[in-house]
Amino acid sequence: MGRSSICHFVVCLLFAAGALSAAAGEQANPAPEEPAKAEPAAQGFTWFDNYGLAMKHAEQQKQLLLVVFTDAKRQLRPNLDELFGSADLQPLLADVTAVKLPVDARVQVGGKPLRLLGHHAFSHLQGQAGLAIIDLRDADSRYFRQVVSIFPFHAGRTLDSFQLRTLLTLPSGSLTQRTLVFAVRTHPERPQSALASWHPVLAAEAESHSGHQANIGLQGHHQWESRFHRISGQIGSTATEVCAESWPGQGLFAAALECVHSWRQSSGHWSAVSGRQRLFGYDMKLGRNGIWYATGIFGR
Repeated sequence: MGRSSICHFVVCLLFAAGALSAAAGEQANPAPEEPAKAEPAAQGFTWFDNYGLAMKHAEQQKQLLLVVFTDAKRQLRPNLDELFGSADLQPLLADVTAVKLPVDARVQVGGKPLRLLGHHAFSHLQGQAGLAIIDLRDADSRYFRQVVSIFPFHAGRTLDSFQLRTLLTLPSGSLTQRTLVFAVRTHPERPQSALASWHPVLAAEAESHSGHQANIGLQGHHQWESRFHRISGQIGSTATEVCAESWPGQGLFAAALECVHSWRQSSGHWSAVSGRQRLFGYDMKLGRNGIWYATGIFGR
């Protein structure tokens, strides 16, 4: 299928009408060796200022760990105290541990100093200010100690209460899955597909197909006829799939936003993405060509 004439993305949609997977597995974050420090409080919400202590606390409490990197020199310091002190967010934040650090924060790993943002686990923040979420809720989960969400502060982005609430209520999944779901849920038109029930089969199929497209460097509904019957049989309803690809060289977060934007340019795609679904799964993978390949699969 050729490139769309109305968008810089190649997008295609195939509705199955009878014919016819911190990137996931991000390396575990560094386990720091640091002495404990005091925990400063701000407007009812307690911030840690020590990465090692915050991680230990989150793991003991089986919580998400929010790591916020701020850059005072570039004024990339959103009004976090006001945002995290918001009364309507407190029920969600009660199950969260948060640490606020400068972008040049260092930890001791194996007896050697390491700039935290230089660790592979935080690579999708591209060395700049932003927020990362580490899942420490379940030691048996494949996502345990993995970065599962990011929100860069650069490029004019500021975190608001709706976006924070969305980050805290995403389904359990990989960094790439949750980032694409975040992009869908926070689109201005509030598409409904990502408000359905997150289904492990559809999530795995979206991961697999995104990986396949990335491996061959070609976007499309490859082997859809056989996949359609397999997927539909497992979920007990008709499966629908949407695909998109990014510009070469885009970062994960920007690519996810653009993939949703590209789906918006096609009425067929947007009908599936924006419409009410019973089940859903999303994922995206990076090809060797620097292009991200996104997949959404739904069950009605």
